[in-house]
Order: sequence, then structure tokens, then C-alpha cells
Amino acid sequence: MHVTGRLFALLIATGSGITMALQGSINSALGKVIGVLEATFIVHVVGLLLVSALLFVLGLGDGNLTFIFKSPWYYYLGGVLGVIIVYSVVRAIPPLGVAVATTAIILGQVFTAALVDHLGLFGLNKIPFTWYRVAGTVLMAGGAWLLLKK
Repeated sequence: MHVTGRLFALLIATGSGITMALQGSINSALGKVIGVLEATFIVHVVGLLLVSALLFVLGLGDGNLTFIFKSPWYYYLGGVLGVIIVYSVVRAIPPLGVAVATTAIILGQVFTAALVDHLGLFGLNKIPFTWYRVAGTVLMAGGAWLLLKK
């Protein structure tokens, strides 16, 4: 991937992080009004309606749903993980605040992502956990610790 492609991917990832912080905040506010599990349900129903419109009304998909049964069963656990993620974020933000909860989420993501990369799980390319990555992760954890200090 050339520099422009990498820059575009980094911008998309940054946008994803911004969206996650906003989503967690909005979902937590909804959870205070209607309940945590209820908010988790509503979030997924609204998401289902949106992606259904994108796929079936606007025809924006770039894949083929006829291949749905050609993937290993555990590839479909993403839906279960999505419910756990939304529920956990809605539960964590009110007592911790958005910044603290998001910091914990990011650290969990980075440590897990490094393990997935290192082992090449789910058919992804193996990316070894080098000393540079260890140092970067430790620095990130140190930065998170400083952010969380009162």
C-alpha cells in the first residue's frame, strides 16, 4: 500500500475512533433513559435498518451474500461481540466518563490487536510483536495512566 493509501486508511481509522467515542456517549445517554440492555437492542435495530437500506435499497454492497455459508462458523461471532461491545460501553461510560472508558477500551484493543497480529489469527497476515511494538504499547499505556491521573 502506498503512502496515500496508508494515509487514507489512517484517516478512516481516526474517524472510526471519533465515531466510537460519540457512539458510546450517545448510547450511554440512551441507556440512562430506557435501560442498558434496551439501549443495546435499539442500537442494533437501528443499525440493522441502516445497513439493510444501504445493501438492499441503495445497492451499495461490494460482496455477495450467496457466500454466507462458506465462512467458518466463528466468523459470525462478530454479531455477538458487537452486542457485548455496545452493552459494555453503555455500562462503563456513566461511572467512568467518556475519556477514561475510551482509554481503557483503546488499551484493550491495542493489546488484543497486537496478539491477533502476532499470531496471524482469522487468516490475517502475521505481524510480529517486535521490541518497537512493545515500546509503543508501553508508552501508550504510560500515556493512558497519565491521562487517568486526577
